[in-house]
Amino acid sequence: MRRVQGKTKFMWLPVTVSTVLSEASLVSWDSGYLIAATSTTAPSNHVGVIRHAITAADSDYATARLVEVEVPVETNVVWEIPVTSGLVVADRGLFQDLTDSLTVNRAASSYDAVQCVKVLSTTNGWFILNLGIGGMGIVGA
Repeated sequence: MRRVQGKTKFMWLPVTVSTVLSEASLVSWDSGYLIAATSTTAPSNHVGVIRHAITAADSDYATARLVEVEVPVETNVVWEIPVTSGLVVADRGLFQDLTDSLTVNRAASSYDAVQCVKVLSTTNGWFILNLGIGGMGIVGA
């Protein structure tokens, strides 16, 4: 996931201890800590994009700490995100779900985590994240 347009800021937020996260993946709140967003995490709990990978080999992997997250500070920030497959021009303007924290599932629209604004190929596009209190998708528990 890479920001293409729009304003963001970097925030240092608490991550769940002993959790692997891929660089440039969407993260979500869970019990006061960050986790990787999934196909069923509520967009209202999504926060932003983690800047650095966390691996089990990191010296602070099992330590409570803060991690750097890129967070949109305005609406309609555009991100380039890979798509599982099949993205077409007719998907522009539609809301879609995630496959995982790194990929859009253009065939699903239950949680509406992203909105397609540009098709780059069948496996890549530009999207607006539907997240946080401004998100219009399913509200977290």
